[in-house]
Amino acid sequence: MTKFLLAVHVLAAVIAIGPVTVAASMFPPAVRRAQAAGPDAAALASVRLLHRICRVYAAVGLAVPVFGFATASSLGVLSDAWLITSIVLTAAAAGVLALFVLPGQEGLLAQLDSTGTTTCAPVAPRAIARLGMLTGVFNLLWAVVTVLMIIRPGSTTGA
Repeated sequence: MTKFLLAVHVLAAVIAIGPVTVAASMFPPAVRRAQAAGPDAAALASVRLLHRICRVYAAVGLAVPVFGFATASSLGVLSDAWLITSIVLTAAAAGVLALFVLPGQEGLLAQLDSTGTTTCAPVAPRAIARLGMLTGVFNLLWAVVTVLMIIRPGSTTGA
């Protein structure tokens, strides 16, 4: 059962978190392109699509910690320092995504849409840069969690 739980945990992480990190990273440049394109509906549609990918896969990503806790419990490592650190970093990443990245994307989309669907309103470059920075923080947190999950300090796998 442990191998099944671990496999589902890893698959959920790859399938759910991967698209969020990529789409979130692509979002700020897509906003810049949409703004530069002016009344280009295709450019604005790509920004909307990237935001939707982030929202949907973030919800699917809730399976990652669920199966992570089940796997950790099955392995008997719930009190290990590396896992507790990973849990804290995962919670921080989820917080950055839920409290800053997704609302930041929604705010930029609202600004782009503020003059109607046929034109793009100007968006402050600082807001785009701030969203890019927060997305980088989110991605960095997930990278650290991934490394911790692979290395697992004190593991007997020889890693």
